[in-house]
Amino acid sequence: MAQDAFTLRRRSVNGGTPILSNWGFRNETDLLTDVLLGSPAHLYHRATSSLSRKYLRDNPCDIQTAQAQHAELASAYRHHNVNIHMLDPEPELTMQVYSRDSSVMTPYGAIITAMANWWRRGENYAAIRAYEKLGVPIYDMVTAGTFEGGDFNVIEEGCVLIGCGGARTQEEGARQVASWFKAEGWEVRLAFFDEYYVHIDLMVVPIAEKLTAVCLDCTDPGIVDWLKAKGHDIIDVPFRQTMELGCNLMSLGRDRVIVPTASTTLSENLKARGFDVTCVETAEISKTGGGIHCMAQALRREKVA
Repeated sequence: MAQDAFTLRRRSVNGGTPILSNWGFRNETDLLTDVLLGSPAHLYHRATSSLSRKYLRDNPCDIQTAQAQHAELASAYRHHNVNIHMLDPEPELTMQVYSRDSSVMTPYGAIITAMANWWRRGENYAAIRAYEKLGVPIYDMVTAGTFEGGDFNVIEEGCVLIGCGGARTQEEGARQVASWFKAEGWEVRLAFFDEYYVHIDLMVVPIAEKLTAVCLDCTDPGIVDWLKAKGHDIIDVPFRQTMELGCNLMSLGRDRVIVPTASTTLSENLKARGFDVTCVETAEISKTGGGIHCMAQALRREKVA
């Protein structure tokens, strides 16, 4: 199979960009083979959202415990035979552990995002270096407003839900990315929500084909109706567990998932459906502002016959 040449901009302006040969995925629930993680070596608790600010005020993150929890998460990926690729840790990049924010993988290459917080903007450059090292082409780079990876949610093949809370992803950035995928022939749905919820993957994350975790208490009913109209079965994650990043799971494909220990309702529901559920304790690291889905960027998924 021919290798895809690294480039800083692969996107065809009028659409029709070729699918990558070696990297990427058609949806977020096929068999996960390769994932990009960020090191927690220089993790520092900052006020990146209302939730992380509350924890910072009342009960700050114990960094050593958080680092141990991240090691357990990495071990879970290895247990499921997922190849782990690491961003090179840099002392200045204290939130690099959330590897989904600085870039987004697509069937056409990686999107380099535009981070909202000044202390995270260097993560975009680190992501470019990582993709060059791996030989993953860049699809394009966000240049219109801010846009973060937690707001790019491939619901199913050829269909993306793009979140916009205003604080971390601005409407200008969301609409720029939306225009790219409309040109590629994708169905695109924009989801506007209060900035308190940070990213769309706090409240909506695909689990398996036509099966999605959703917090019905905080998700726009129009989005819920849209998912149902597309034939999606929805597992409701209670509000309190959602705010503990209970929706923020990682689908491994073949009815296997990694979920946070705190997400008991989702875990029990999935086990009852016959899923292989790996629970990882993430309570301490999540005080800094993200969950399991936020801490991983899927690089390659294989279609399973």
